[in-house]
Amino acid sequence: MASTPACLLMLWPLVLIFCDPSPVQQPPEFTIQPDKEIVLYPTDEIILKWEATGNPSVTYRWTKDGEQFDPEEVRGIKQLENSGTLIIHANNGNVPTRFNGLYRCYASNILGTAVSSESRIIVENAPQWPKEEVAPITAEEGTHTVLPCNPPTSADPPKIYWLNSKIEHITQDERVTVGQDGNLYFANVQMTDSQPDYICNAHFQGPRLIIQKEPIELKVIPTNTFSYQKPILIVPETTRKTYVALLGKPLILECIAAGLPTPTVEWIHLNRLNPSPGVTFENYNKTLCIPSVTEDDDGDYQCIARNEHGSIYHTYTVNVEAAPQWIKMPVSQIYGPGENVRLDCEVDGKPKPKVSWSINGTPLKDVMPDPRRKIQSGALIFSEVQPNDTAVIQCQAHNKHGSILANAYILVVWLPAEILTPDGIEYAVVENQIVILHCKTFGAPRPKVQWFMEDMNPALKDERIFIFTNGSLKLQEVRREDAGNFTCLAENDQNNVSIIARLVVKRATQIEEGPINMEKKQGESVTFYCKVLFDESIPKRGIQWRLDGEDIEESDDNNKYIIGDMSLKVTNVDFSDQGTYSCLAWTNLDSVEKSANLLVYGKPGPVSNLELQRQQNHEVKLTWTPGDDHNREIKEYNVFCEETKFGPEQMEWLATVPGNQPWAILHLAPFRSYNFYVQASNDQGKSELSSRSASHATDPAAPERNPTDVRGEGNETTNMIITWTPLPHKEWNAPMIKYHVQWRLENEGQWDEVEIEDPPVLVTDTPVFSPYEIKVQALNDFGKGPEPESKKGYSGEDVPEAVPEDLLIEMINSTTIKLSWILPDKEKIWGHLKGFKVYYSRLGTLTQRSRRQARFHFHPHGELLILGNVSEVILGGLRPWSRYQVQLAVLNGRGEGPRSEAMEFVTPEGVPSIPEFFRLNYLSDTAVLLEWMPPRYPNGRLLRYVLGYQQANQTEMDIGDIHIPATQLSLNLSDLDPHTPYKFSLWAETKEGQGEISLLEEHKMHESVNLSFVNISVGETGENFTTIIWIPRQNQRDVEFAVHLMSKTDKGQWHDVGKASSGQGSYSIPDLQPGKQYRVRLVKVHRTGDVQVIWESDVETSGVVQERQKSFAAEGWFIGFISAIVLLILVLVLLCFIKRSKGGKYSVKDKEDTQVDSEARPMKDETFGEYRSLESDNEEKPFTSSQPSLNGDIKALGSDDSLADYGGSVDVQFNEDGSFIGQYSGQKGKEGGGNDSSGATSPTNVVAALE
Repeated sequence: MASTPACLLMLWPLVLIFCDPSPVQQPPEFTIQPDKEIVLYPTDEIILKWEATGNPSVTYRWTKDGEQFDPEEVRGIKQLENSGTLIIHANNGNVPTRFNGLYRCYASNILGTAVSSESRIIVENAPQWPKEEVAPITAEEGTHTVLPCNPPTSADPPKIYWLNSKIEHITQDERVTVGQDGNLYFANVQMTDSQPDYICNAHFQGPRLIIQKEPIELKVIPTNTFSYQKPILIVPETTRKTYVALLGKPLILECIAAGLPTPTVEWIHLNRLNPSPGVTFENYNKTLCIPSVTEDDDGDYQCIARNEHGSIYHTYTVNVEAAPQWIKMPVSQIYGPGENVRLDCEVDGKPKPKVSWSINGTPLKDVMPDPRRKIQSGALIFSEVQPNDTAVIQCQAHNKHGSILANAYILVVWLPAEILTPDGIEYAVVENQIVILHCKTFGAPRPKVQWFMEDMNPALKDERIFIFTNGSLKLQEVRREDAGNFTCLAENDQNNVSIIARLVVKRATQIEEGPINMEKKQGESVTFYCKVLFDESIPKRGIQWRLDGEDIEESDDNNKYIIGDMSLKVTNVDFSDQGTYSCLAWTNLDSVEKSANLLVYGKPGPVSNLELQRQQNHEVKLTWTPGDDHNREIKEYNVFCEETKFGPEQMEWLATVPGNQPWAILHLAPFRSYNFYVQASNDQGKSELSSRSASHATDPAAPERNPTDVRGEGNETTNMIITWTPLPHKEWNAPMIKYHVQWRLENEGQWDEVEIEDPPVLVTDTPVFSPYEIKVQALNDFGKGPEPESKKGYSGEDVPEAVPEDLLIEMINSTTIKLSWILPDKEKIWGHLKGFKVYYSRLGTLTQRSRRQARFHFHPHGELLILGNVSEVILGGLRPWSRYQVQLAVLNGRGEGPRSEAMEFVTPEGVPSIPEFFRLNYLSDTAVLLEWMPPRYPNGRLLRYVLGYQQANQTEMDIGDIHIPATQLSLNLSDLDPHTPYKFSLWAETKEGQGEISLLEEHKMHESVNLSFVNISVGETGENFTTIIWIPRQNQRDVEFAVHLMSKTDKGQWHDVGKASSGQGSYSIPDLQPGKQYRVRLVKVHRTGDVQVIWESDVETSGVVQERQKSFAAEGWFIGFISAIVLLILVLVLLCFIKRSKGGKYSVKDKEDTQVDSEARPMKDETFGEYRSLESDNEEKPFTSSQPSLNGDIKALGSDDSLADYGGSVDVQFNEDGSFIGQYSGQKGKEGGGNDSSGATSPTNVVAALE
């Protein structure tokens, strides 16, 4: 019913233009009204703006506080012309408070009177703080206190700020907060709160004015004994309070608690399991804010303040009430004579509003009664209205929270029926949809509307058809056969009119295959498909892709979206790409849409809003707002910190909490400054680090631990130095640190003590190596560390006097023994037993028959350090077949004690070491000479050498082993295959078995090379030289050959003039005589003894032959003279030899001492001319290059009675493995020669080499 009059009202001016050229009449109606409450200040200008429409023009009148008010009679008020607006001017810059009150405006013309809502004007003076003397406020450290603000009262409350004289904001946190009343509350005061200038500033936004209170001084009295307190409530002071909250208005509940440690505050809605949407907790959880109260917010709210010493709570009972609100307002309408009128006025509110009616501003109870007018079910009803019933009706509802007023006019006129919808409109629609055929009518009385189908049957016969009160026809579930003409007929008691509406039905658009839901990882691509069927007769059609209702368009600058004929590809998807993707198939008649959701998953987003809440005992509660989980469950949060007070900032892990817990309790160290970060993790990875939290500084405290590594040791026999590892600066927990050091003799009563900042502490006059009890405790200005543990220390040590006894030797093998002992006088160690030191030396081999003899050989000695309190040791690396001496000494921290008595032992015979200098010389292409030296370490009596050889491609010694006497050091092998490489092996044997093997790998017998040259000839020849030149053949190895020369002039013999190489290309022969003829040849001598003449030619030098002069050496007198001299020398030598034979005596004992061990025999020094023993400088000189004997037999040189004359003593040292580390102090004489040798090895040196 309401929509039809509204449409008529909208069309009313148009109808009158077509139907009646006379001026349009309209009852008054307000278009502009001032606010319900206006707060003004002296400098403001008051404008009360009322504007109304109506025809004829409206006139205005006003009331103030319910009384008629004529602005022309009041000085300072002006009415705008042709307007209901009033302007109140300030008088000398001030608006008098007499203008305070409730104002209302009335707008009237001949058709009625409209009434405005009331507007209250509040005129206030400029706010000022009264002059006052503010006394200092004193509070003991740890107690709570309040700094009052008490700003001037105002209808527009100010915003409060607390600053100091430097215009710096007072920092608010869990402990310090500004209440809703403007006061500054301290849950507990600290020494840092002592300030002389806490200033309360009030900002009044209306007059744009900030005023400040006199500074307040807060004095905090320090205390050494903190009195921990359970929480108490400062605001509110009672345990229960009732609030009335207005629907749609903000609500703020506040709980401020005091206590030590600082309490935390939590809120619970006792009537609901979960908090209402939109509820926020501000001011460090002290304030509960509801921005717009709903009915669901009614109930009890409980705030709980708690710390480790207790808790307290307060309950707010919130009753939600409401000012009057419209459910259904009366609507202005146009009626024809005789119609019935119903004006509804439905309101809601709490308490239930009272409703009153007025006609043209006059309360209904004061209007003349009319039987056609009545109030029924909250509605004002007029029966059979007439033109004189035209009026403006007011409905007003009010309760204790306010009032509302609505104007609605009744306009009664006579008008013929009219159809405003054009005739012949074509309506195109697709099947199965709804179509509305319009037939807008106007008239008074209201025309009756009927619809007829093409066969002129009433349309209402079809149950799918519905006719609205405004005349429009709605046809549901349109079918193809519904196409055709429909007729609309409108009539009233004055006339009737009709129009035709044409209906066209098309096939509906269909999506055969639409997009489907997809899940994609960040960075992947996804494609949606959409297969559509259109009615081809509909010209305008297409497919539009949408994301969350917004159209998707391709871009030339971005390939994010690729749109195909019936597909959409989204590339490189990101989290911003997820949402609902829709395929909209549209025509100008219909549209169909199918949607699918794209879910993009990946690493979580960063968390935000890191906030810290101070807890107790250097704990903080870190809370944060979780970031987007990006469609994968967050598994955990990792909390990191930067400690900024000591050294460079470095990120450290601090805690891990489950993914459903957006907070963490962090245990922090005292006297630190922290920044915090949080990182979320899911199965796709880790988020970026959050932004840095606010810095948090912890208070100083006593040390939490004592220093470590406390020790007491003496560096003198009569002192003790106490040392420890100082606490790192980070663990001081305060600016400074000290150490309380205590000590006493073990189990004695009195403690000595001292406080010191750094180690060490020197204790003097102590008995030798006595046990002490030691304690070191950390302390600072805030207390002591935990009670320290007693550590044992010792005064200074002295040199040990204890001597190991009962040395016992157990032979393990030829190189290893087990040495054991006992230590009877442990009390004479005079210190900590660090271990033992073993001294051992090799006295010689078992073949050396005297100590005097042993001194001429290299005998190693060694030391072995044994740590710990042990009574036996394994001593290895000894030489077999040797005599040893061993001693033992005790070690402590001071030094080494006296050695035990020397004990001798012998090691059994062992296997020899590898034969040395094993080498091969080619005798011919089928014969070789193998040579070697004895093993450096025979380790016993050598029995034999064993030689094995084989062809290199064989796995075993297929020729067999050759046993060679121990005195033989070479062997000839013949009848070898010159085309096959051979392997040779050699080892020595004692009675203990085979020694180490010496190998010669893959030596091939060289074939003879037949030399030949290209273009060999005699080159340049002079008076005293000639040159032979040639070209070497390609791919021929470089071969040495001899150059022979013979004088043809003197008929001389061939003689060798030098060696040349085939690769040289030339050779020059010097020292020839001029004018002579020579014969030259090039000769290659093979190993087999065969001689190959490569080339031979005649050569003649240039110049003239010189006549040979007779040399005086050929004269007889000269030969006689030389013979006499030689005879004289021989006589002198013979006399010297006879004299020496008679006087040369020597000791038989010395002779015996210099005899050679029978286990080692000398050999010719020519045998290995290019080798030399590496053992010492006293061994044999390098062998000469003289050709060795080819028969393989080397006789033993000298005998056991041979002498070796050495001057001075022998001073040698060996390492533990017997290697030489010293040298002879000197050696006299020369080594004597032997049989068949020009330089035989001396017997003494041979023994040294063998050992």
